Amino acid sequence: MSPTVALPAYDRSRLSPGIVHIGLGNFHRAHMAVYLDDLFNLGLDHDWAILGAGVREADARMREALKAQDCLSTVIELDPKGKSARRVGAMIDFLPVQSDNAALIEAMSRPEIRIVSLTVTEGGYFINPATGQFDPTHPEILADAADPHRTAFGAIIAALKARRAAGVAPFTVMSCDNLPGNGHVTRAAVTGLAALRDPDLADWIAAHVAFPNGMVDRITPATGPRERAMAAAFGLADDPVPVTCEPFRQWVLEDNFPAGRPAWEKVGVTLTPHVHNFELMKIRILNGGHATIAYPGGLMDIEYVHEAMAEPLIRGLLDKVEIHEIIPYIPPVPDTNLGDYYRLIVDRFSNPEVADTERRLCLDGSNRQPKFIVPSIRDALAAGGSVEGLALVSAMWCRYCFGETDSGTHIPPNDPDWDALVARSQAARSRPAAWLEMTTVYGDLGQNPRFAAAFERHLNRLWAVGTRQTLAEFLS
Repeated sequence: MSPTVALPAYDRSRLSPGIVHIGLGNFHRAHMAVYLDDLFNLGLDHDWAILGAGVREADARMREALKAQDCLSTVIELDPKGKSARRVGAMIDFLPVQSDNAALIEAMSRPEIRIVSLTVTEGGYFINPATGQFDPTHPEILADAADPHRTAFGAIIAALKARRAAGVAPFTVMSCDNLPGNGHVTRAAVTGLAALRDPDLADWIAAHVAFPNGMVDRITPATGPRERAMAAAFGLADDPVPVTCEPFRQWVLEDNFPAGRPAWEKVGVTLTPHVHNFELMKIRILNGGHATIAYPGGLMDIEYVHEAMAEPLIRGLLDKVEIHEIIPYIPPVPDTNLGDYYRLIVDRFSNPEVADTERRLCLDGSNRQPKFIVPSIRDALAAGGSVEGLALVSAMWCRYCFGETDSGTHIPPNDPDWDALVARSQAARSRPAAWLEMTTVYGDLGQNPRFAAAFERHLNRLWAVGTRQTLAEFLS
């Protein structure tokens, strides 16, 4: 290991657990785990270490990798001025991954566990995209109701039930996923599943368990050969799961932790009752911006995000959509200038060291478009503003889901509903309205004449002249 790799400045053997975290992907290890590592390095809150956990097959592979290195995570910050690496020691164990989640339920039942946190992806909360509400008819939820404890939420319910029976105060449930109102969404999932098999318990959870809202932000690419090579350059060639990330990170939290919490405010976390304002800004400007540059880059065979940002047509689209169709409808954010925030986003997207891929940004559009793009369309329409650029973004998503780029290159499946999206995109080639009939994404927007007409016009141009020429015409 290179002497330049920063190691924990605290004695990890003296840490004790206070948090169970479900979902040990790259984002968690570059975000919440880093904030705790910073706090522990200050000599504070050593009784808030993390027990890692997971409920899916991929989690078992991550457990094997991390247990082999004493649950240390390599985090490499990709600053254009020079990369830096650290070994993050905030997690002290990774619970066995089991089909019945027995070890997870037992750990969450222990009194010293005061927070259960989650990163289970935007699609992991069983939301009906058309209504934005918890879907009690989702197959995984019905399966959990019939054969309990299979999902993360089922395990949480079982642990809360055990704590109630033992007279132990409930833990706080904290989502760290990129969702509007992620605390409300998590509460709906937990109480909604509980109501299917124990309405009395569901009522108790609703009355006694805290679900704080939070906004999280850090661009964290997927790990591949490039990232492993970086770890090797720091003398960590034996780490199969290093994390790379941009230098920037942000965490805004509602201070709603009845069972206590770490002193996160001492390491840069913003604690505020105005989380919604921050998350709306981030979801509309950053995530909406990602969606805006994803599909033109994908259709033009551009591999990396910073390369897309260097393409004047894509950068021009981003500027026009953000400045005229997204930012004007974002409410004020405490101590934040939205123009400055957007300029920061442009710099972050343009960082060549991050090497985030366009394909990652294109992933899971059926879950992301309803959250990141459709609300901006609705706000702009309600205000009588332009939706031309946002309609073009939707049209490019439709064109991408046809399954081939402008050059004819095959696009591998990139959405949980890929086959259905491909079929609908094929239908929309001759009848564009077929795409907008996806009410799970668009609701009733397909009946809005301004949006539908703009979408149809842009989709027809994408098929007639390709992405590059369509963008040039739009920007002219």
